[in-house]
Amino acid sequence: MPSYEALSALLDPATTVLLTVECQQGVVGPDSALPELAKEARSSGALANAARLVAAAHESGVQVVHAVAERRPDGRGASRNARLFRAAERLPVRQLSGTAAVRVAPPVEVAEEDLVVRRLHGLSPLAGTDLDALLRNLGCRTLVVTGVSANVAVPNTVFDAVNLGYTAVVPGDAIAGVPSEYTPAMIRNTLALVATVATTDEVLACLKRHRRRA
Repeated sequence: MPSYEALSALLDPATTVLLTVECQQGVVGPDSALPELAKEARSSGALANAARLVAAAHESGVQVVHAVAERRPDGRGASRNARLFRAAERLPVRQLSGTAAVRVAPPVEVAEEDLVVRRLHGLSPLAGTDLDALLRNLGCRTLVVTGVSANVAVPNTVFDAVNLGYTAVVPGDAIAGVPSEYTPAMIRNTLALVATVATTDEVLACLKRHRRRA
């Protein structure tokens, strides 16, 4: 775990963006296309912790971006070059543009100043979307990554962020994957090698400290 001072230095509100990954109704909501993942995101507290971080970011002036995965009803532009994508086409709940499935799921709240980035293809919100350009225009240097899943989208996001020159911070208790034991293994053996891993409470303490200074 990083020292409090080191983490606080990384989380300067002027240069930090908090990203939620696929915290959408059709993924982590009660009518999820992936009920096992939705159950884990909620029972582990990961979704609740992501919501706590979003609320704190709103209070401290940290920009929040919500990354949503969706598909056109006709499937145009969607990836089909992996088993995961082909399986998604057969799920009973599809992440179709304009439907409830692609709305950010409670308890995560979307404020007026938040940005929502939608992708129609790929595994990461940083690949082939506007997100990188938006982050650079916002002056982002540190990207805090929360959401699902620890199996695919979260590590892809972290790797892409690092490759693009951002410092990634991962609150380990604000991400989830399946099975439950996979997430800590992914954090310990992979994400900790490329990102600063902390807890939600540690990140919240740093944001609170910055609020007092403002």
